[in-house]
Amino acid sequence: MSKIRTVLEMIKFEHSIFALPFALTAALLAAHTATPNGSPWPTWRQVAWIVLAMVGARSFAMTMNRIADLRYDRENPRTKNRALATGALSLPFAWAFTLASAAVLVITAWHLNRLAFELSPVALFALAVYSYTKRFTSLSHFVLGFCLGISPAAAWIAIAGSLDARMLILCAAVTLWVGGFDVLYACQDVDFDRRAGLFSIPKRFGIARALLIARILHVVMIALLVWLAASFALPWPAWAGILVVAGMLIWEHSLVKPNDLSRLNAAFFTINGYISVLFFVFWGAAVWIAQA
Repeated sequence: MSKIRTVLEMIKFEHSIFALPFALTAALLAAHTATPNGSPWPTWRQVAWIVLAMVGARSFAMTMNRIADLRYDRENPRTKNRALATGALSLPFAWAFTLASAAVLVITAWHLNRLAFELSPVALFALAVYSYTKRFTSLSHFVLGFCLGISPAAAWIAIAGSLDARMLILCAAVTLWVGGFDVLYACQDVDFDRRAGLFSIPKRFGIARALLIARILHVVMIALLVWLAASFALPWPAWAGILVVAGMLIWEHSLVKPNDLSRLNAAFFTINGYISVLFFVFWGAAVWIAQA
């Protein structure tokens, strides 16, 4: 159990909250839109399997990332105290946890429906590939964004057994949201990335331009959310939620300056957690009103 606690701390298990509310929002929209002759809400069984699938997917991705980056984690002053780097966890245990997490995703997908099950290996492949992209491309931030961005599509498929093209708008919005805040997070590793030969937007363009790129990505994200709300003809809480998310993103960017990254962790972890939860609350309320 102590090893399980250690690995959950290593992968920041509590940060599973980032993508989960967007997936649950997609599940609500799918039940509201794609199953007009059935229940207007996802069943508790479906919600439970979706949550387990999300937890399994993220646990697989994060542990795989720590395994792939073990050499760099040992060399980077910011990450040298992580469990694998210090030896607090063994590599065989990390591999076993990774395989168990993959099994959780596949099994939960099988319990949801056939299409979800058939696509689960594709999701695992994408999650595994991300860990290696920073070795050859500055676009690794967008690959990470895509890995989380597919979660709304996956949740829609879990409910409806097929995919509505409009859900790709939310997938793109989440991709840009995650890609933007990963650009912010990468600013603190610019010097190490140069020494190690790794790729990132802050390394390529400098911190000041990277912060501007992150802002642009988040502006486009807001525009996509507006498009999504209009395409589903959602009532006022959805639009209020977009304003709240925009305000939180403005706050996030105000905390990070090219010459002052001291509040980066607050911007990365705390505010983005609030963004995803508040988005779900407001859009959930919008779906509830639309059902009335």
